[in-house]
This record gives sequence, C-alpha cells and structure tokens, in this order.
Amino acid sequence: MNDTKPIRVALYARVSTSNHGQDVTLQTRELKEFIEHRGWQFAGEYVDLGISGSRVRRPELDRLMADAHQRQFDVVIVWKFDRFARSVSHLLRALETFQALGIDFVSLSESLDTSTPAGKMVFTALGAVAELERSLIVERVKAGLRNARAKGKRLGRPRVILDVYSIAELRNAGRSWPQIANQLGCGVGTAYRAFHNLSKKPKDETLSSLIVPQS
Repeated sequence: MNDTKPIRVALYARVSTSNHGQDVTLQTRELKEFIEHRGWQFAGEYVDLGISGSRVRRPELDRLMADAHQRQFDVVIVWKFDRFARSVSHLLRALETFQALGIDFVSLSESLDTSTPAGKMVFTALGAVAELERSLIVERVKAGLRNARAKGKRLGRPRVILDVYSIAELRNAGRSWPQIANQLGCGVGTAYRAFHNLSKKPKDETLSSLIVPQS
C-alpha cells in the first residue's frame, strides 16, 4: 500500500485591472493544467483582482502567506514572478519564508521550481545577487559619508542659533512653546532646551545666545 501523502498545491494569480483584455483565467487555467499534469493535489486558489503589483497590501496574497504559516499546502505556484512579487527583494523574502516552512515555489513562465536541483540553484543565485546589491548600497553610503567628512561637511542634524533672552521674553508674555517655536523658526524641543540652558548659566554670563542642536 502506498502511504505517500499527495502534494498539496496552492496557486496565486493577480490582474491589476479587468480592462485591456486582462483575464485572470488565462493564468489559472494554465496553472491548474500544470498541477494536474504533475499529479499534484489542488489545495485552493488565491486571486487578487484589480490590484496593482506595486501595492504592499494584497488581501489574497496576505491570506496565502498566513495559510503558508499554517502549512495548509506544500507548494505555491504562480504564472509569472511579476504576478506574485512587487520586486526582487520581495520575491526573495517570500521564497526564504517558504523555504523555512518547507514549502516549494513554482513559477510557470520562468520555469523555476525550487523542488528541483536546478530550481534550488537559481534561488541560491538570486539570493547571492540580492546580497551583493545590498552590500554595494551600504558601501556607496559609507563612501559618501567619508567623502563628506573629508570635505569638512558637518553631518547630522543642523544647528540653530537662538536668542534665548527673546525666548524668555516671549515666555513671560504668556506665549506657548509651539507659538515660540513657530515665531523663531525652530522645533519646540529646541526652544525649550535653549530656555532651560539659560537658567543654568552663571549670573555674570554675558552671552545673549546659545547654539543648540535643532529638533
């Protein structure tokens, strides 16, 4: 007797609009035919209609990921990468999640099947490229900061010169901190700190202004 459990497959499909000849059945029909050809068990479909691929939140994709964590299927199949993921980084994060859950991923148009050695190799290559891209971005940022420091540029928050005695006068006149900050063109926290720094100065202090970090 064969005790092998059937492979449960969930399909995901998406069209951004029902106009211009976009019909989700063009995707789902081919996906279901592929599932049947492989002898897999159809576990359900998740279809987002009229939703742009650039949107972070997609109801059916969110439901798919939630069900994946419940291990309600063994394979996720899509018609094409861009029907599923909004970017390469999004695709890789999803694939890493599936890998951690023991779920394979198939993209029909790209012939990617992570259940096969070739598919695993492509996934590894994609991950390496993404990691290289992240490293290059980090290095470019660091190089930019080093270059800015070498040119004597001050990094971080700008500094603002405030007449703290004017702040005191405005405060004594009953102005609120937001009103004072708005009049002086600074943040509320900046005005507040400058005022209280003044109260800590020695009585013979003659400076009429303090330089404080901008909020």
